Amino acid sequence: MMPESVRRPTALLVMSPALTKGLMTDAHHLRLAGSCDLISSEPLETFDDPRADPLLADAEVLLTAWGCPPLDAKVLERAPKLAAIMHAAGTVKNHVTEAVFERGIRVSSAAAANALPVAEFALAAILLANKRAFALQRRYREVRGFRFWSREEPGIGNFGKRVGLVGLSRIGRRLAQLLRPFDLEVVAWDPTMDAAAIASHGATAVPLDELLASSDVTSLHAPLLPETHGLIDARRLALMPDAATLVNTARGALVDDKALERELVSGRLRAVLDTTEPEVLPANSPLYDLPNVFLTPHIAGALGAETGRMVDLALDEIERFARDEPLLHEVRPDDWSRIA
Repeated sequence: MMPESVRRPTALLVMSPALTKGLMTDAHHLRLAGSCDLISSEPLETFDDPRADPLLADAEVLLTAWGCPPLDAKVLERAPKLAAIMHAAGTVKNHVTEAVFERGIRVSSAAAANALPVAEFALAAILLANKRAFALQRRYREVRGFRFWSREEPGIGNFGKRVGLVGLSRIGRRLAQLLRPFDLEVVAWDPTMDAAAIASHGATAVPLDELLASSDVTSLHAPLLPETHGLIDARRLALMPDAATLVNTARGALVDDKALERELVSGRLRAVLDTTEPEVLPANSPLYDLPNVFLTPHIAGALGAETGRMVDLALDEIERFARDEPLLHEVRPDDWSRIA
């Protein structure tokens, strides 16, 4: 419960019930009620809802999540008291518009809470890729007997391997931290950071082409922006050493999908792909069956129990707002060109 001296803002839930079923537990609802006056226990899903006008008219804080419709200037005209939007998910680019910032409305995102499961997934993918676990699991199922596995997979193992991180985004930085205990050489490329900043996160700065040409595993963590669309093109894929692994838990469109498919069909490269272009792949895509591809359906980000961490972060931010304290995860207009 919040101290009685703390102001209690009015709050409204705006999200898709179909997409957020189970997102907020009873404990979350109790905590929200302890810091805010909740205008309605039922989330608002669209701004065409007959309930929308009276609810928006009173709302000072929106607690948003997946499926929140865009908050454009016309919608904001119906919400004269609105002062903050706290998003219990990752990107805010699907619903926060320029009009929000023009009005001076505060915005916060739970992207930091989503970063941890993605970084954990990427860590597991890197360690298993260097152990050739994905290839050998299939091979073992085929032969059902003993083999000298290190002869079948020369260079197997993690000791001394080079891992390249493309982008030290929030997820990339978290992954670099998780990689510290292992006997790996970590290099990184991020055009928004200098060498000293990259070193502070436990990685050595290298040019992107050098990273690709020298890494045993390359893991993608750049945001998808106009300048990063197709960043890993055919030329850059060709730089990767034979049997190197590409891990993509970011966005499929960072990679030239046709060029990647050609490399993977040839068997020259390996890949752990949690995101693809397009998403979902067509049913006839060869990537589903290739022995050198470990394909998952975009599960690296927060799912199930992990989503509770994002709600906790959003509720933390609401409580800070109520106490008139700085937000720890605020999204500002200057961030827009750098975030996913």
